[in-house]
Amino acid sequence: MGGWQTLLYKEILRFWKVSFQTVAAPVLTAILYLLIFGHVLEDHVKVYDSISYTAFLVPGLVMMSVLQNAFANSSSSLIQSKIMGNLVFVLLTPLSHWSWFIAYVGSSIARGLAVGLGVFVVTAWFGRPSFVAPQWILVFAILGAGMLGALGLIAGLWAEKFDQMAAFQNFLIMPMTFLSGVFYSIHSLPEFWQRVSHLNPFFYMIDGFRYGFFGVSDVSPWLSLAIVASAMLVVSAIAIHLLRIGYKIRG
Repeated sequence: MGGWQTLLYKEILRFWKVSFQTVAAPVLTAILYLLIFGHVLEDHVKVYDSISYTAFLVPGLVMMSVLQNAFANSSSSLIQSKIMGNLVFVLLTPLSHWSWFIAYVGSSIARGLAVGLGVFVVTAWFGRPSFVAPQWILVFAILGAGMLGALGLIAGLWAEKFDQMAAFQNFLIMPMTFLSGVFYSIHSLPEFWQRVSHLNPFFYMIDGFRYGFFGVSDVSPWLSLAIVASAMLVVSAIAIHLLRIGYKIRG
């Protein structure tokens, strides 16, 4: 294998060796969300015609799991390597910043998709969503996981200790995922909060992803694709630049 392939393999192996924690645990969390929200709101919330609330929840929970775990993969890998001091062994190799980016973001996509598939396999028994446009499902899953993997790379480079990383995840990633329409349609919100939701790029990831299952969405999937792709390019460019200059990893 080449340099970037070896690093990619190492990063995939890193999370797969503890898959009970990195894959199975997020699947269980999603099931609990589905059981609680689905049981409480199934007969009280109607989002789209002919689509049950539980079925509506399934794609949102899948995408939320994809995003959160893609971010956790690259960010946790970098911060652990920096604190434990073994990042120096990767720095000693002649790998380019592109190799780092491909390996870390690629492994984040792999983990995000693995968790998302696990969540879907388990939760689909409760909601049984259809596959109206599967190509949209795949595109938004990969773009979303890639963007969050790149964002996790930025967070991992910036953070110098675990509590900084926890703050980044708890005060930015988690609120943006929970307030992106996972549990509701933004059309049920007051007009002001609908406008605020449109400023959240995570909303477009989840809305476009959900369109692939039902063929209906709060905004056009093409608009969602344009915004998500643009956000992916911007975040990736920042991550690649930080890797190129060795931000907080080279003396």
